[in-house]
Amino acid sequence: MIETPYLLFLGDAPDPLAAKVAQGIKDWRPENCVGQLRLEGCQADMGLTDMTLEEARAAGAKTLVIGVANRGGVISQAWKEVLLAALDAGFDIASGLHNLLHDEADLAARAEERGRALHDVRVPEVQYPIADGKKRQGKRVLAVGTDCSIGKMYTALALDAEMKKQGMKSSFRATGQTGILITGEGVPLDAVVADFMAGAVEWLTPDNDPDHWDVIEGQGSLYHVSYSGVTMALIHGGQPDALILCHEPTRTHMRGLPDYSLPSLEELRELSLTLARVANPACQVVGISVNTKALSDEEADSYLAGLEERLGLPAVDPYRHGAGKLVAALAKV
Repeated sequence: MIETPYLLFLGDAPDPLAAKVAQGIKDWRPENCVGQLRLEGCQADMGLTDMTLEEARAAGAKTLVIGVANRGGVISQAWKEVLLAALDAGFDIASGLHNLLHDEADLAARAEERGRALHDVRVPEVQYPIADGKKRQGKRVLAVGTDCSIGKMYTALALDAEMKKQGMKSSFRATGQTGILITGEGVPLDAVVADFMAGAVEWLTPDNDPDHWDVIEGQGSLYHVSYSGVTMALIHGGQPDALILCHEPTRTHMRGLPDYSLPSLEELRELSLTLARVANPACQVVGISVNTKALSDEEADSYLAGLEERLGLPAVDPYRHGAGKLVAALAKV
């Protein structure tokens, strides 16, 4: 059990997207966030109070959460001084990085010496099966994106919240470190051995009531050459009945891949459906989720209206405007 509340460590994040773990926790569990700690040159800001370790402890923070998701998931040497000082100050530390806290000898030794806990949430705790592709009862929806870090988790969380508000049966199924830190459970899918990834998603979304929805947190993108594999596991292991297309309209290239442009939503719809129908021939695309954070209200409204006319699907920013349109579409599946 990771103790709350948290002090969110943003390190030297080069841009806001690099601190998406912290952003997700702050947006969906603000009651768990005491403040933020940033190193010199940090270009991310959660809008929380900047605190020293001592100030945060005095304010009640119990766990320092590494809120940065850098390429490769490594613990920067520039962070070590802060992490060691946090253990000395009485903090536990939680991380979703591929570079495990327990694998850092100095951190592990200091934690043992101080009696503090190191939480590596990206460590699978279950012996997952190989997928068998058997049809399961219940309904499942998956968000798929034109790129990484585009709003798939926010879409799923917004869908789950709106479904529960309307009295529908729904469960958010976390598949990444941020979702696990927000909800306290899930599968760290990109840390699962490749042969077992689809099976892990089957395990995460078991048989359920016929009218129950598993809202599966999306990962990666079929069009992102670095992370397409985890998306495929979600599509085949999840056997979604419905897909939500996710997009951010101001992107000029794939995240971290300047030589790769984003696909169109039409291309994403066609490819995603083709692959999803391998495992569930009845799968359908029901709506579009757009991250309009970089657009004004007027620009967002105009863009969404244009998408609806162009693709014939409900289009909305579920975090900005609510997920009602998307839930109404799912209710028809």
